[in-house]
Amino acid sequence: MKRLARLFAGLLTAIGLYLFAAVVGALVAGPTAKVAQGAQTFVVLAAGPIHYDLLIPADSDTRQAFGFLTDFGVPVEDADWIVVGWGSRAFYTATGTYQDLAIGPVFQAVTGDSAVMRFDAAYGDLSGLGPTIPLSHEQMALLRGQILQDLNRDDLGGPIPVTSDGFTATDVFLEAQGHFSILRTCNVWIGQVLRGAGVKMGIWTPTPYAVTLSRWWFG
Repeated sequence: MKRLARLFAGLLTAIGLYLFAAVVGALVAGPTAKVAQGAQTFVVLAAGPIHYDLLIPADSDTRQAFGFLTDFGVPVEDADWIVVGWGSRAFYTATGTYQDLAIGPVFQAVTGDSAVMRFDAAYGDLSGLGPTIPLSHEQMALLRGQILQDLNRDDLGGPIPVTSDGFTATDVFLEAQGHFSILRTCNVWIGQVLRGAGVKMGIWTPTPYAVTLSRWWFG
């Protein structure tokens, strides 16, 4: 019984340290691309039940950049937004809400898993779903470029789809570069691509709260 109590106490301590480190990581600026700032366009950090997604306005440049998604059933041409997320293959493709949580995918995600990216189309005024981040056109181009570079490619240079029922009738999962773990989560990826587009963010943002805190601190 004492051993179980010590194990439980150790687990709580580890969780506490992890969350404390997430707060520190959110407040310490990470390396940020030097690029002209501006507010000609923007992205939205959409807070979902599990993590943050990026909502990118589907202007002509974005539709052209992500036009290949039409081959996978994503209606890019008439969308108002392109939804982009990154995460664990086992966990992300099977867990749409907290009700979908299962031990197997959670364990796989925590211990390490290959990565996927999810794309979808969205419609209407969704700017109120989360923090709005102003970007210059150059910053937006950098953001789109990072997303495209993070896709795995087949021998012909095309994206590689992942078998999944998806969460909507129009989304798709594609193989992505990188490795998911408890240290490099979907929210860490969000911080990484935003910093790569010249947006000041914390150096380590593993939780949704860390992303929110970092945007508040540096915004």
